[in-house]
Formats: sequence, C-alpha cells, structure tokens
Amino acid sequence: MAIAARNPERAWSVAKTFGIRHVHATYESLLADPQIDAVYVPLPNDLHVHWTIRALEAHKHVLCEKPIAMNCTEARLIADASRRTGYHVAEAYMMRFHPQWVRAAELVRSGTLGEMRAMQCWFAYDNPPGENLRNSVTHGGGALYDVGGYAIVAGRLLSGADPLRVIGLFDRRVPAGVDSMTSGLMEFPGGMQLAFGVSTGLVRLQSTTVYGSLGRMQVEVPFNPLPDRPSRLLIDDGRNLYGEGARVEIIPAADQYAVQLDAFSLAVLAGQSPPYGIEDAIENMRVLDALFRSERSGAWERP
Repeated sequence: MAIAARNPERAWSVAKTFGIRHVHATYESLLADPQIDAVYVPLPNDLHVHWTIRALEAHKHVLCEKPIAMNCTEARLIADASRRTGYHVAEAYMMRFHPQWVRAAELVRSGTLGEMRAMQCWFAYDNPPGENLRNSVTHGGGALYDVGGYAIVAGRLLSGADPLRVIGLFDRRVPAGVDSMTSGLMEFPGGMQLAFGVSTGLVRLQSTTVYGSLGRMQVEVPFNPLPDRPSRLLIDDGRNLYGEGARVEIIPAADQYAVQLDAFSLAVLAGQSPPYGIEDAIENMRVLDALFRSERSGAWERP
C-alpha cells in the first residue's frame, strides 16, 4: 500500500519497481495513514524499538526485522506497548516458515533421528570494513546481532525448548569494534548441545546439521534458500561413513518471506496473535543478551 524512506528518491524507485501505491515523505506520515493496517519495520537494529512502538501507538500491527531490539529490556518495552494498545508484533525470522524447516521439525518430533542430542550451525558471509551499518556498534552491527539469532531460532524450533546456559567467543579485531566472528555453545534441556559459528568476514557459508541417536539430518541451505529452487534435507541413519544409509527429501520451492507475511496477515485479519509473537522474540533476545554477557564474564551465562 505505501512506503516511506529517509531518501525520497529511493522510496520512489522501490515503489515503481513493486507497484506500491503511495510514497510518504516521512515515517510519521506513513503511520498516520488510516488505510494502513500493519507495517514492516526493516530499519537499522537500534531503531527497531522506537519505530515499532510508534507504529503500535498509531494503531498498526508490526512485523519487525530481527533482532527485535538491542537487548531484552528494550524488547519488553515493545511487549508493554503491544499489551497497552492491543496491536500485535512479530519478529521476522522468516526461515521458520519455509517448508524445509516445517518438515525438519516433523522429522525430529517423529523420532526419525531418535533422541535429538546435538546441533551444529554456521552462517557466514563477507562484509568488508566500511560504511555499511552492519559495521557500526551504535547501530547494532556485528555477526551475532546480524545472523547469530538464526542458530538460536533453529535450536529452539527443533528442540522445542529454550537453552539453559550459553557461552560465546567473540572476535572484534575489525576496526569498527563489532564482532566479525562469534562462536558459541548452548545447552538445552535433556543435555542437547548446540554449537554455532557466525561471521561477517568469511567466505559465504550456511549449514545446519542435527544429530540424533538413530540418525542425522542436514538442512542443506538453511537460512537463505532461493525462492525458485527446491530445498533438500539429507537424512543418514549412520550405518557407515560412506553415506550408504543416506536418503534425500526434496522440499518444493517456496518464498519464505511471502509465507511469513501470509501467516502474519492471516493472524492479524483473524484478530489473533501472529505465530512467533513478541514473547517468542523476548526469548530470542534473552539468549543474545546472555551470549554478550558471557563475552564480558568469560563464563557460562543463563538466559
């Protein structure tokens, strides 16, 4: 329906490309538009809380980019505003809506892999030092804020639980002071362990592997699968080390952003809280906070 941007020329260009009807000169003007029921907030991380609350107070539902806030205290301000206004908020971890993750969760819960005991996640790409907002500490840049949440979400989704304790190792050698690489461990109930690595300074890589007592499963391109290509789940019963017990499930192509938006819209139209609402976002933020605390303490931290 409408778009607003700091750069009006850029807003007009995007509007023309996607057939957006109205371009607003300011965010305030867009929020004042009575034709708009909900907004998507893709702003820099440090602006998420301010504009999400402003949107809620303007009687708009909000789909906000991840991470929803810079810390858990800020995220709870959004929850307070949502309760106060009666309007809903969801955090935009789009991968949860892709059919490959829906199927992965089904396989784990069906017992196909036996008891789920471990996970490994990697998410890396190269973002050279420069003016990019992802290189700014003030704006919430760095690898953990930018892509670390995917490992948290994946672990919570497949285990059906929240981590009990976490510890992180941070590399802040880049000039901007953000973490260019962070690794971490998370312990979940029942002893399930998740090891992850994220980086903004490595060759492009995404991988997720789940290990169970009876088999393992690899989500081949876990976080940014192309919308026009089928996805693959590789399942191996581990009968030997040469893949003779392996099989592949082909998941039909899907646009995970569109599926996410459909789910959000249907919930809002039905007067219901969207899937993975603000309380779920707070749980993600609690884990991020604990990882940052562990950098300072050098010890395990409880979310």
